[in-house]
Amino acid sequence: MNIELNQTDPHSVFASLQAECKQWQEDQQNLENSDDLFKIRSANTWLAEAATHQVPKMLFDKFWYEGELCILFADSNLGKSILAVQIANSINRGVPISPFQFEAEPQPVLYYDFELTSKQLEARYSHEFADHYIFRDDLYRGQLNDMELPEGFTNFNQYLNHALERSIVQTKAKVIVIDNITYLGTENEQAKDALPLMKHLKALKTKYDLSILVLAHTPKRDMAQAITRNDLQGSKMLMNFCDSSFAIGESQNDTSLRYLKQIKQRNTEQVYGPDKVCLFTITKPHNFLQYEFLAYGKEWDHLSKQREVLNDSLIERATELKMEGKSLREIAKDMGITHQKVDRLIKAASNRRLLPTM
Repeated sequence: MNIELNQTDPHSVFASLQAECKQWQEDQQNLENSDDLFKIRSANTWLAEAATHQVPKMLFDKFWYEGELCILFADSNLGKSILAVQIANSINRGVPISPFQFEAEPQPVLYYDFELTSKQLEARYSHEFADHYIFRDDLYRGQLNDMELPEGFTNFNQYLNHALERSIVQTKAKVIVIDNITYLGTENEQAKDALPLMKHLKALKTKYDLSILVLAHTPKRDMAQAITRNDLQGSKMLMNFCDSSFAIGESQNDTSLRYLKQIKQRNTEQVYGPDKVCLFTITKPHNFLQYEFLAYGKEWDHLSKQREVLNDSLIERATELKMEGKSLREIAKDMGITHQKVDRLIKAASNRRLLPTM
């Protein structure tokens, strides 16, 4: 406030201060009530408002916090849905998945299942289609009805967005799982479809104070390379709009093993990165199909080790030179390759019994 003090008229100074303060308050109120695209407030006002909200609590350890739009992605048939149901059940009951932390209160969960039929669900959560696992009554599951597009909607996605919001209101669920995003868009790997979809999910999250877990696929990937955000189908748009993300990988040493890896995080540092992935096996103790934690490990140990294809003619040439009594370095110099590669050629020759046993 730029007020020139008038020592001879203190009443005038006070009146000016009052007028400017009132104008500032009106300006702030106009910003607050503005229907523009942006809600403008001072940084201090935002901080003061944030201080009235609770600190986000862990829903699934460092992988997923309250209030986050989180993406879980993996290749097909690695058990995304198995883990997602297990997480949903954990949140709904308020019981952590050992050894991971859970800080929130038990709460209703709404699970949109676009993958399994009810009979397939029964197979996973029963003992030979009998003795069903008993979920809590406020763990809701949504499955698509086979019906025509109602009047008033121009396309399926518009109706789907409407139905998603209506069921969230009806169930009063604060935790939402969408399994999986492929069914919520025609071609979600394309930015033109991913962008409006993620905008809608983000808007629902903000409007109803939701925590959303979205399952997604990975396109075909190189199993010799570590999992990155680029392995998510439609990676750029989807990853930009989510708050956090983690992935399931398959061990190339033992295909019965799965590992979890943090890919993106905002409320925490990366704890479960390439040097500390979480190893699991999938088990079914009686009537509940689930991930069972085994240990922590390094991602590198579970990637495919690319094997060098050794040329037959190189093996034969290295064998001839070795039979002449030359050393590895002499052979390397003669052939114009490294002595490490010569060693691999000689070992291959020994495996093929091209060299006499020593």
